[in-house]
Amino acid sequence: LQKEQDMCVVWLNMKKTMHFKQNMDMCSAWIHGDPRKVVYPTDSHGQFCGQKNTPNANKAILFYFNMLKCANPAVLINLQCPTTQLCVSKCPDRFATLLDAWNTQNWEYYKTFCKPGFKMGNVIRDEDCPSMIVPSRPFLQRCFPDFITRNGTLTVANQTIFKDGQNNKRSVKDLKEAATGISSLLNAKEVGMKIFEDYANSWYWILIGLLITMAASLVFILLLRYTAGALLWIIIFGVITAVAYGIWHCYSEYRALSKKSGANMTISDISIHTDFSIYLQLSQTWFIFMISLCVIEAIIVLILIFLRTRLCIAVALLKEGSKAISYIMSTLFYPIITFLLLAICITYWAMTAVFLASSGNAVYKVTPSDDNCMYANLTCNPKTFNQTNITKVCPGSQCLFAFYGGESVYHRYIIVLHLCNLFVFLWLVNFTIALGQCTLAGSFASYYWALNKPDDIPACPLYASFSRAIRYHTGSLAFGSLILAMVQMVRIVLEYMDHKLKGSQNACARYFLCCLKCCFWCLEHFIKFINRNAYIMIAIYGKNFCTSSKDAFFLLMRNVIRVAVLDKVTDFLLFLGKLLISGSVGVLAFMFFTKKIPVIQEEVPSLNYYWVPLVTVIFGSYMIAHGFFNVFAMCVDTLFLCFCEDLERNDGSSSRPYYMSPSLHKILRKGEEGAKSSAAS
Repeated sequence: LQKEQDMCVVWLNMKKTMHFKQNMDMCSAWIHGDPRKVVYPTDSHGQFCGQKNTPNANKAILFYFNMLKCANPAVLINLQCPTTQLCVSKCPDRFATLLDAWNTQNWEYYKTFCKPGFKMGNVIRDEDCPSMIVPSRPFLQRCFPDFITRNGTLTVANQTIFKDGQNNKRSVKDLKEAATGISSLLNAKEVGMKIFEDYANSWYWILIGLLITMAASLVFILLLRYTAGALLWIIIFGVITAVAYGIWHCYSEYRALSKKSGANMTISDISIHTDFSIYLQLSQTWFIFMISLCVIEAIIVLILIFLRTRLCIAVALLKEGSKAISYIMSTLFYPIITFLLLAICITYWAMTAVFLASSGNAVYKVTPSDDNCMYANLTCNPKTFNQTNITKVCPGSQCLFAFYGGESVYHRYIIVLHLCNLFVFLWLVNFTIALGQCTLAGSFASYYWALNKPDDIPACPLYASFSRAIRYHTGSLAFGSLILAMVQMVRIVLEYMDHKLKGSQNACARYFLCCLKCCFWCLEHFIKFINRNAYIMIAIYGKNFCTSSKDAFFLLMRNVIRVAVLDKVTDFLLFLGKLLISGSVGVLAFMFFTKKIPVIQEEVPSLNYYWVPLVTVIFGSYMIAHGFFNVFAMCVDTLFLCFCEDLERNDGSSSRPYYMSPSLHKILRKGEEGAKSSAAS
């Protein structure tokens, strides 16, 4: 008994050890990480600025002693720079130097930017006090020079000349050169604030536009059941007419602007502006719009010419899909569950990435006053730094906080853990999408294989299908998602390599990399197509992923003509439907936000950029329509595979009757005979 107990203890310890190793990579980021390192700036001693219950609780802004070294956008990325940093409650508001402020009435103000408890001595060499201060304002909780352009002249506090730490006169342009890009970053912040104000003023109307899109998409799908043919022809001619009107309007604007002076400038002649109305005053802009719409119109017309004989078949299948959805209305709201699951995946990935990026201990580097010091950038310990010979060899050198990191095995493989986190994210996202596809496929398959519709349709088919997918098909969905995630990971690595090799002169390497990217792009889309149909077969028969993939592939190959005809035609018609709904809502939003609707003109909110809510409404409308039509497309694909399987398993006799509706069987049979005759001719 004692031996058996000892064996059990050993086995349990081994199990715990294996379980710990399995979850060590996942938990290490949460153990070592600290998001405060990303949120709060850090002073020279590694202390957070503005954190509660610390000496810096009321000092939330980071001040850099030497602006000529630190006023650089790289500080925003590296979070530190090679000079003393101090947490302060507010940024300096005047020009001053240590030499001028010493023993004057300005000293009381100036010393607030010195180290607490500093001693009179060589304060410049030891950087106990800044050699100079300049008027600054906080940006991302850091003090940067307050650049202002007046009449084309760059100034700081209305001055173009200032004194540096040695009382030498310097131009404000020197600060600008040291702070390269800071003006554009400040402008970006102002633009961001204006965009935020526009969202705050127009969120109510944006929400109304998205609700209109949701209602229009729902009504459109329901109308397909009764007026599928007429509605789809209306969509086709509506899209063609809308694009043709766009071409005519662009041509009219182009011809009118061509006669105006100053409108013949090219887009490259003007800089980037947030006000899009500037671009609309150029004739070249309308010419580009006109050419683009002409190409789109030609493509749509050519596709319709080649597929004109297949549209009736697609209409019948869409009508049958609308009938199935009308019996299982809950499927239209399943994308909400997918959205919530994807939000959880994205949140998990983002939080883990933040903890990984912030994991590490404080690393201190030797920062000498002389660049020729042999100990520069050497790792040091601030507690024992004064006891070393470095201060004697390099007078004025300091042991300052540099960054968070480490030299352990864990810290050396941080980038590997980031890649693992990204791979897990791709896997979870693909699994969530696969779960939705399998759930919807099971719901619509239960509709198709009901002999007497709707009496034989089981109760709560969506819930039953979701339960089956979670209980029996999790492994198959995870395996299919794993294959797709691996291919996507390879594509990301190839994109990263391509980004790094853009400046390379090796044409052979760039050509080989381009071929690899193209091949893996095709492979990803092929795997997505196979997985989608495999999940349908899993939902129908409950077999494993490999068997279902093989069955789905050969079933599609035996019906390749139907696949080419129905799948792509229905996808094209649904795409036109999404364009029509999002475009119509977009036009309505454009007329509203530009105050072209007299009835509600006074209700339009005051906006800085009207394109902010407009783009949001158009993008949101397309995504909402895409969510509704994605359910519809999954319904059509499921019914199509069930139809092909039905034709092979049954012959229409009393012993083996068809499960499809008589009207669908008649139209699809007719379409098949027409396709064979056209192929023979």
